[in-house]
Amino acid sequence: MSEALDRTLAALADPHRRRAVDLLRERPRRAGELAESLGLSAPAMSRHLRALRQSGLVEESHPEFDARVRVYHLRPGSMAELKAWLEAAEAHWVDQLSALKAHVEGQRS
Repeated sequence: MSEALDRTLAALADPHRRRAVDLLRERPRRAGELAESLGLSAPAMSRHLRALRQSGLVEESHPEFDARVRVYHLRPGSMAELKAWLEAAEAHWVDQLSALKAHVEGQRS
């Protein structure tokens, strides 16, 4: 497994971060809006957003009208490696289960 995939899985291991990713799939949001939606304090949300940024899952931007405001959005393609890994794991288990099925059916004959 690559380090990037490890960071992605570690970031998504926390339920608050997964929920934040769910909310960001809908649209970009301010940090305060995410904290309110998740029922977290601003410092707790900041820690979760830092972990998501460091994993490469989200990016932040600042509106032109106020550099103090941080708006978070998902990075395009940030889960491509995770998706490829999951597809490979799924293919492995499909093959394993198909072989088991063939074996069991062969014993019944």
